[in-house]
Amino acid sequence: MKVVATNSKARRNYDLLDKFESGIELKGTEVKSLRAGSVNINDAYCIVRHGEIFVENMHIAPYKSGNIFNHDPLRRRKLLLHKREIIRLSSKMEQKGLALVPLRVYFNGKGKAKLEIALARGKHSYDKREDIAKRDQEREMKKQMKYRY
Repeated sequence: MKVVATNSKARRNYDLLDKFESGIELKGTEVKSLRAGSVNINDAYCIVRHGEIFVENMHIAPYKSGNIFNHDPLRRRKLLLHKREIIRLSSKMEQKGLALVPLRVYFNGKGKAKLEIALARGKHSYDKREDIAKRDQEREMKKQMKYRY
């Protein structure tokens, strides 16, 4: 599995509840650009429209050796999920405060481009401060344990 891009903001800004793996409907030059690693998903988000899930604001740079067949970098891309999963996700997204957030883009063992998405709830600023405090505490404990032995 080759990870192409990760969403560094997702774990900091959201509580991740469920994770899903989905395929992405891509054009030819987009796949080549993905293999080159020129993708950014930090500001991307997923929406449900007419029983289908799309990822928006995922920037895949135009392929350098492409010609007139190059794609729009910020176009809406359809996610490939089973109907059951789409219905389940759309019903959960109707709840207040839940969103679909892309976590990472990667190629699986068969060479197919996949997007890992998560059902997430946004964190408040005090939650973020608590997480930072816990991390600092754990780091300090490990440091003390290291000096103890």
